[in-house]
Formats: sequence, C-alpha cells, structure tokens
Amino acid sequence: MKYDVAIIGGGPAGYTAAERAAQGGLSTILFEKNALGGVCLNEGCVPTKTLLYSAKTYDNIKHASKYAVKAENPSFDLPKIIARKNKVVKKLTAGIRMKMTEHGVVMVTAEACIQGRAADGTITIAAGEELYEAANLLICTGSETVIPPIPGLAETEYWTSREALQSKELPASLVIIGGGVIGMEFASFFNSLGVEVHVVEMLDKILGPMDRELSEMLQAEYAKRGIKFYLSHKVTGVHGTEVSVEKDGETFTLHGDKVLLSVGRRPVTKGFGLETLAPETFRNGVKVNEYMQTSLPNVYACGDITAFSLLAHTAVSEAEVAVDHLLGKSRPMSYKAIPGVVYTNPEIAGVGKTEEELQAEGISYTVKKIPMAFSGRFVAENEMGNGVCKLILSEDETLIGAHMLGNPASELIVIAGIAIEKGMKSDELKSFVFPHPTVGEIIKEALY
Repeated sequence: MKYDVAIIGGGPAGYTAAERAAQGGLSTILFEKNALGGVCLNEGCVPTKTLLYSAKTYDNIKHASKYAVKAENPSFDLPKIIARKNKVVKKLTAGIRMKMTEHGVVMVTAEACIQGRAADGTITIAAGEELYEAANLLICTGSETVIPPIPGLAETEYWTSREALQSKELPASLVIIGGGVIGMEFASFFNSLGVEVHVVEMLDKILGPMDRELSEMLQAEYAKRGIKFYLSHKVTGVHGTEVSVEKDGETFTLHGDKVLLSVGRRPVTKGFGLETLAPETFRNGVKVNEYMQTSLPNVYACGDITAFSLLAHTAVSEAEVAVDHLLGKSRPMSYKAIPGVVYTNPEIAGVGKTEEELQAEGISYTVKKIPMAFSGRFVAENEMGNGVCKLILSEDETLIGAHMLGNPASELIVIAGIAIEKGMKSDELKSFVFPHPTVGEIIKEALY
C-alpha cells in the first residue's frame, strides 16, 4: 500500500493537508490515533469557545437591566452546557470525516509509527497490523500539556484543560496555575458561573507576549469581578487542595477545591518513530524551512511540532503551504501577521508587533490609540463597557501592529492582519469604506 503522501496527525494541520492533497490529485493517507480534529476541536479551541459562549450568554442575562430588559433569577445548567459542547464537537468532527471521505482520503484510526526511510526516500509506516509506504510524509502530531515537576503534583487529582472541559460539577473555588491564554479563558468561564478563582502566574503580567497595556486592562476588569491574581509568584508545591506559592522569599498557601494546570504546551515528538528519521531540531520541536520541509526534503512538519506558533490557524496555513509545495505551487510561509486571540469577555486580540517587541529591538514607531467608545455600535451594545484599539505604525506610516480590547476583537483583528500582511500604509487603510455603524470602524477612526 503505497501513497503519494502520508500524514500523521488529524488535527487542524493534518486534516487540512489531507483535504488539500487529495483535492490536488495526490493519493493520501491520514493516520489519527484518537479523534479527527485533534486537540483544537476535541479539547481545546472549539469546546472552550462553546463553554465561553454559554457563560457570556449568562453574563448578558444577568446584566440585562443595563439595556432596559428585565430578567429575574437567571440560572444555568452545567451538565447541559457540557452536553451542548459535546454535541458541537461531535457535529464538527463528523463534518471533517465527511470531507475526508468525499475527497478520497484513506483514514486509519490507529497509532502510526515511522519504520524508516529508504534510499529512494520512500517512508514506511506501521499502524495496527499493517505496513504502509509513502513518497512524502507530513508530520502533524500537535502538542501536549506541559506538566512541570511541582512537588506533590503527581499525587494530586488536578485538572488540565481536558478534565476542566468535562466536569459537570462546579468547584466552589479554583486555583489556576498559569495566567496565559488557556488559564485566562478558563478563569473567565468559571468566574462567570460564580466560582472563586485564583490565578497564579510566574511572569509579572498575564497573557505572556500579548500587549502589556491591554493585558493589564483585562486583568483589572477581571479583578473587579472578583478574580484574585498573584503575579511574579512561583508555585512551590501542590498537596490536594492546598497550593503553596512563593514571591520574594515569602511563602503562603492558597486553597482551591480544584487545581487547574495551564502552564503551556509542548510539541509531541515521541511515540511515533521520529527518531528513525532524525530530522534537524528547533527548540523542542522540528526545524523547517519556509515551505515547511524538514532537513529531509520529502518530510514536512506542520503545526505545533515546529515549536514556533502553537495556534490552530497557524497550523492550517502551514499545511496549505506544505501541500502547495508538494503540488509545485511554491509560496513561502509568512509569520508576519499571525493573529492571537483570547476569548474572554471582553475579548482581547493582537497581530503583528507589540510595543514591547519594538522597544526591545530598538525600532522606532508611533502609536495611534482610541477608546472603543468612539464606535457608536460599541456604545450601543456595551453599556458601561470599555476597550481600546491600538495601532502601531512604522516611521513611514506602515501598519506593523494592532491590538484590541473589547468585543468583538476576535472578528476585527483579521482586518488589521490583512493590512499588516500586505504592508499597507495608514493612508491606504483609511481610504477603504467601512460600513456604519460597526465596531470595525474603530480601526479607521484610530488612524486619524
């Protein structure tokens, strides 16, 4: 059984590559040991956003009086929220499977293991009881939760995102270890449902590399809602419901009925025979060129395994670049405008350079910043809400960064991303006609 291309991993990179390769006329086989859709669809992006939308709806009902609407004694049903999340995931995974079938992708639900690469480049893969051969290989194995060596953690029944997404009972209190994107989205969800939330973060800010000013504004908003933040704090031990934290030599204990671990993710590089190919490495993943080729020309790597941008939409774009290269349509992968979004309420999003990055690189820039309240649509739909649109321009007025706090930042950031990718200058972006009234107009307003 020999194929033009074999793909290991059925997440966003894998299923995108499989569909595109098959559409291009390549005989394609896809190996996925768990469920199609990978972490993103089954225990990441989609299920968390489904839960967050339920929480947002509940928040809106609780504050309906701001909009002259009366809603007495609103409540929620957590098991039904979880059941709806499962229904959404099931529907979307079925859609992916249908696409694979339509395009003639051979799907193997088994753990794949690379057996070796012959002199002519042919790659042999074992899965189940069978051996398969492929002229080209795409490695799309994704990432896994980082489990740090915190004393006592191994003996504690802690949550990762997987367990948090399945729980049908709310803890009275929750300690979240890690204030990055995953940590903050779960903090938002559980805070909205009335859980006492504590967020412990080693850095001096939440949301890692995202714009500091807007991250601090989001933190202040959630602090008002009752979330307790412990920045520049290190977790020194977890023992049952007790979490020991330390800062500047002083140690104290936090109590949480549950502990949620969200300190990051790392590429999956073991367990599928990658060592038989021994590709060149990068950080804790696999090194690739601009066409997603590894040091072995017929072996490509896409998604989290490249250890560069652990985002589903990056993985999709990388898969498109890799398959295009296989099909002879060479176009390099660009990382100039990869949007990052946090689906809290309000949302925060950024694309391109941050002020902090430019300062560290010694690059001159100017900032155009305007409150979201300058948008009539935003004021109409966000009573007492605040937010900011920050645009960063180079010396020649080219847009090189954009950062937004306020709903719906996740939908607006793509406008700025396209402008950054295309190297648009301020005057060019201002020349476009934005519909009125929309929150998106804020981008144009900010440039004046």
